[in-house]
Amino acid sequence: MEKGSKVYIAGHRGLVGSAIVRVLKEAGYENLLLRTSAETDLRNQAAVDALFAAEKPDYVFLAAAKVGGIYANDTYPADFIRDNLQIQTNVIDAAYRSRTKRLLFLGSSCIYPKPAPQPMPESCLLTGELEPTNEWYAIAKIAGIKMCQAYQKQYGFDAISAMPTNLYGPNDNFDLEKSHVLPALIRKFHLAKLAMAGDAEGIMEDEVRYGAIPNDVKESLGLNSGLSPKVILWGSGGPYREFLHVDDMADACLFLMNRQVVPNNLFNVGTGTDITIRAVAELVQKIVGFSGEVVWDASKPDGTPRKLMDVSRLHDLGWKARISLEDGIRAAYAHYCDQTETL
Repeated sequence: MEKGSKVYIAGHRGLVGSAIVRVLKEAGYENLLLRTSAETDLRNQAAVDALFAAEKPDYVFLAAAKVGGIYANDTYPADFIRDNLQIQTNVIDAAYRSRTKRLLFLGSSCIYPKPAPQPMPESCLLTGELEPTNEWYAIAKIAGIKMCQAYQKQYGFDAISAMPTNLYGPNDNFDLEKSHVLPALIRKFHLAKLAMAGDAEGIMEDEVRYGAIPNDVKESLGLNSGLSPKVILWGSGGPYREFLHVDDMADACLFLMNRQVVPNNLFNVGTGTDITIRAVAELVQKIVGFSGEVVWDASKPDGTPRKLMDVSRLHDLGWKARISLEDGIRAAYAHYCDQTETL
């Protein structure tokens, strides 16, 4: 990618998109095309076609998506499959027709089967059943991968796909009904810490900044009962998860965009190591500084037992993650508290 190339980052205000913007600017790319959803609704084909016809971007990072955790995926399945299919179909097709040089499609590790071998290689795609709690999102992302491959096969369009593991970092979603596990842990432990300190004003400020606190969480904090605050977490804590700081993900995206790779390629992006949910919860608890009770609600679903990515293909190209999990969580918590921390 030449430094003067016009680069469109779809979803530039989201977790991944905002990190890609930061990495591009740090690398000297200034000709960035950025549009909010209010300016261009990517679910609207006519709006997307008009954007590409007018701007004709040279390169596209397709990071726009409707995302969420187990609760959101299980509660709003129609929203997840419809919105994501619309977004990626419109952008990929418009990019091809406007002669974009290369498109990088961002997916998710949930595309792989629930009983996939561990670590999960790219070759296990479509070899088994998906995890039921997020299959709607996964099916949409699989369709995006296959659309990239189909456009390469039929039209010679240079479209590649990157599948990140669980991401976290600045601009994460801390809505407790829609967030992924790590931001949810950060917020729950922070709220419990405030409750233990009797900081009702701090809790109110947090609710204004990061969204409504569900009633069950308020109850666990003892806000209305005077009971000692505790943190209630879903499942057994036994499943393993891999976590990647979003700045590492953005760095990998730029790395892939600037490499001569075979079109049609799919790349896993992760650290290659995992940790139990219980262990990461204990790490967050230590970093946040909450000394109260933690309760695991085994009546709630665990999700996939293990989701470790095989990242050997990306390692063979010369890229590896650099931010440790503890350093990354400390930085994420500092950002959550509106502090400044440099990784």
